[in-house]
Amino acid sequence: MSIRDKFAITVGKSAYWFLHTFRNGGSSFPGQLVERIAPNALAALGKDYDTIIITGTNGKTLTTALTVKALRQKYDQVLTNPTGSNMFQGIMTVFMANSRRKGEKGLAVLEVDEANVAHVAEQLHPKMFVLTNIFRDQMDRYGEIYTTYEKILAGVKLCPEATIVANGDAPIFNSKDLPNPKVYYGFNLPDEGDTRADVNTDGVLCPVCDHILHYHFNTYANLGNYFCPNCGFHRPALKYTVNSVATLLPTRSTFDLDGHQASINIGGLYNIYNTLAAYTVAREFGVTGDQVVQALSGDETVFGRQEVINVDGKKVTIILVKNPVGLNQVLTMIHNDPQPYSLAVLLNSNYADGIDTSWIWDGRFEDLDYAAMPAVIAGGHRYKDIALRLKVAGVADDHLQTAENVTDAIPLIQQIPNDRIYILATYTAMLELRKALADKNYVSQQLVNH
Repeated sequence: MSIRDKFAITVGKSAYWFLHTFRNGGSSFPGQLVERIAPNALAALGKDYDTIIITGTNGKTLTTALTVKALRQKYDQVLTNPTGSNMFQGIMTVFMANSRRKGEKGLAVLEVDEANVAHVAEQLHPKMFVLTNIFRDQMDRYGEIYTTYEKILAGVKLCPEATIVANGDAPIFNSKDLPNPKVYYGFNLPDEGDTRADVNTDGVLCPVCDHILHYHFNTYANLGNYFCPNCGFHRPALKYTVNSVATLLPTRSTFDLDGHQASINIGGLYNIYNTLAAYTVAREFGVTGDQVVQALSGDETVFGRQEVINVDGKKVTIILVKNPVGLNQVLTMIHNDPQPYSLAVLLNSNYADGIDTSWIWDGRFEDLDYAAMPAVIAGGHRYKDIALRLKVAGVADDHLQTAENVTDAIPLIQQIPNDRIYILATYTAMLELRKALADKNYVSQQLVNH
């Protein structure tokens, strides 16, 4: 470690201590200081760790949390970024904030923003890349899905010996010939014949001949057992699979996970994919299948992802939404809830959310029965946009309440006549809501200032 690196890390640790002692925390600023002084300090911080990078459009945070939980069945020292601070500076701060026992190799499981993969990989030289999925998301930042994949590949190509663990049901992850060892996971469901994805689906063109891909079964979006009837391109062989789904409720899913009966206390088909990804990583690192299933079977609270908060006796479930595919999966999940619920949608358009909010029009809001909901709330900086979208979906004018900012939604939530509400929120709206709830002592401050 160079003198400059040591000095930069000392400054960063001091800043971290000050912020978390006197200013209620902060994850990016210490890392920014270090990077300004010593741009390559992350390499020094991470040199005694085997690193796993988890990236993709949806599911990074939960996949990372589940992976850490599974790996801790075998490894004592697992460093991670649990609140989703996945940019380069935030990852730098994670290493500074955690100490490793001397003489032992540490394991770092890091959620990494797609556009930051190359920068992080260049310094940490990961042993494994975990690729969850790639969907249209934040067009102002990433562009189309193929542009996003190229950002990820820029990092993967720096580490040709790293193992790629990829969602085999996503055609894009089978579209490039890479020298890396590859492990694919996916769903192994009964053959439904020759089907196609919905017409409004990205990423269904064959990467070999540009013909429209067909499916033996299609789980959602462009995922499934795909094949090209024109040139023969098809899904790769899967090493780890989900073989059936027995229960799929908003608060619980049970399924056959590679021959094990698994249960997670969180809803959504997409979260079964996240569980399968975590299972795959843990198995590749030597954790037994029984150990993984046992580790993942308990309650899992993840920052802003189906997190349940008690607000004056009301069960408030906060769910992050940020793109059409994720939104539609969430809408499908809550549509299947047999119990009465209310709905709030909080829409911001800051940089971290994506400035372009047109994606809300691709969400299938029409699938919900608004007449059965005691209350519907539209809020956030772009409350007028989401209010209009909900009205078009069928919410009556006199049934819709609006909040010009996120904090204004809290009194409306407190007044809702029933005791269950789903809050769909973009990233900064979720942060604002959690901070406001923390200020009112509904959640811990330390979980907000990350």
